[in-house]
Amino acid sequence: MTHALALPVPSVVGNIDAYIQAANRYPMLSEAEETRLAERFRDDGDVDAARQLVLSHLRLVISIARGYLGYGLPHADLIQEGNIGLMKAVKRFDPARGVRLVSFAMHWIKAEIHEYILKNWRLVKVATTKAQRKLFFNLRSLKADYEGVDTLSGSQAGEVAARLGVKQEEVVEMETRLSGRDLALEGNPDDGEDAFAPIDYLADSRYEPTRVLENKAAARLQDEGLHTALAALDPRSRRIVEARWLHDGDAATLHDLAAEFDVSAERIRQIEAKALQKMRGLLVAA
Repeated sequence: MTHALALPVPSVVGNIDAYIQAANRYPMLSEAEETRLAERFRDDGDVDAARQLVLSHLRLVISIARGYLGYGLPHADLIQEGNIGLMKAVKRFDPARGVRLVSFAMHWIKAEIHEYILKNWRLVKVATTKAQRKLFFNLRSLKADYEGVDTLSGSQAGEVAARLGVKQEEVVEMETRLSGRDLALEGNPDDGEDAFAPIDYLADSRYEPTRVLENKAAARLQDEGLHTALAALDPRSRRIVEARWLHDGDAATLHDLAAEFDVSAERIRQIEAKALQKMRGLLVAA
């Protein structure tokens, strides 16, 4: 019998190392224990059984999420999204199929993490079809087959395109996006007085009189419209929008707000999307 219920439920909000340590303390289930818990949840709707199935597989989510750290997104967010996928897997898991939950859940965990990355990674604008998503998530590993190659040649890009079922130009474009680097507009203060940064070559029209008046008028209209749109939201929706989008410092994460309102991160996402949609409608109407 598993003792998962005797341990506190770990939270991704806070210290990620402490969360990982807590998750790894949950014992692995034997096949018989897993089948018994899954049957209890399937046949009787036993929430405690589902909870034990989820807790015993948190380490799987952590392991999978670690493989996506190269996309520059917070580890905690990747884990949280993977946990949502794990819960979806537990809900659909049928032990009668003869497959262990660890194998069944991997698809759901990766699918949820993939969706999160595609929505949040700033460079991704092209990964809209199934084939392009496959390209996005496999290009780096496929490039590793060509040892010592920083940029794929035409023939190599053609080989990758054939393996993934996309066009060669799509491989070239995705490789360019993945290898892109930010260029500091203002340069490095330590470069010296004689150094020039990109900003030095740009004309500054901010203080042209007509532009100043136009900007002030536009800012006033936007400010009035924004306050009107925010006022139309319920208190919880307004708090979520302000914390996520109208902040002076760091934006609150979905998980921060989930902890604040004692709901799931997915519920916060739904509320945020609905609120933004309502605000967009009000701003367009104005």
